[in-house]
Amino acid sequence: MKSCQGPILILHGWGSCAKNWEKVEELLKNQGFKVLVPDLPGFKEATPKKPWSVDDYLQWIKEYVNKFLQVQGDIEPFFLLGHSFGGRLAIKFAALYPSKILGLILVDSAGVGQQKSLSLRQKVILKLAKFGHFIIFLPFFGKMIFPFFQKLAYFLAGTRDYYLIKTKVMKETFKKIIAEDLTLYLNKIKVPTLIIWGKKDKIVPVKIGYLIKEKIPLAKLEILPGVGHNPHLEAPQILVEKILSLVKQ
Repeated sequence: MKSCQGPILILHGWGSCAKNWEKVEELLKNQGFKVLVPDLPGFKEATPKKPWSVDDYLQWIKEYVNKFLQVQGDIEPFFLLGHSFGGRLAIKFAALYPSKILGLILVDSAGVGQQKSLSLRQKVILKLAKFGHFIIFLPFFGKMIFPFFQKLAYFLAGTRDYYLIKTKVMKETFKKIIAEDLTLYLNKIKVPTLIIWGKKDKIVPVKIGYLIKEKIPLAKLEILPGVGHNPHLEAPQILVEKILSLVKQ
C-alpha cells in the first residue's frame, strides 16, 4: 500500500448521526488527522423532499467534499470510512470515483449479499403482519399486545430500521436504498481497503465481511472479538487503532 496521509470522511449508519462518532473523531484528531463527520440528510439533518436513492446520497457527498475539501480549486484526496448504511454509500462512491479516494474503510457495512435473505424477511413480515392484524380484534388484549407483536415481527424480520422510520419519504428512501445490491461494484474498487467487523454483529453478520474481502482486490479484513454492530460506540479505541493501520501507511 502506498504511503499517504490525508483527511478522513466518515459516513454514519442508518438512523445514526455525527454525534455518535465524536469519540472516534477526537482520537483521530489527536493523531493529527483532519476528520469530517457530516450528518447525512434524512436523519438529524432535514429530510429530503422526495425519496432518495444511493445515487442521490452520492451526489450529496460529492457536493459536501467539494465544499469542505477544496484545495486550490481541486478536491484534496481523502480516506473514506463508511459504517453500515454509510458503508453502502462508501462502496459505490469508491468504485465510481477512485481518483478522489486514498483508501477505503468499511465498518460492518451493509449493501452486499443480502438480497435473497431480505426477500425472505419481507415474506415473513407480510405473514406476521396479517396475523398481527387479526390479533388486534381479540377481546381485551388485542389492542394492548398488537404494538408489541408488530415490533417483534419487524425485529425478527431484520427490518427494525424500517419500522422505526418516522416519515413516509424516509420509508420510501429506505426501500430504494435496500433494493440495490452493490456486490458487482466490489471488484471495481482499486484503492487500499480495510474491512472492520464486529464478530458479534447480529445486524450484518460477519460472513458479509468475508464476502466483501473476497471481492475487493486490495482488501484486508479485521475481526473484532466481543464487538457487535457498532464498534465506534462499543470499542472506539480499538476501532481507531485499526483505522490508523491503514491511514498512517
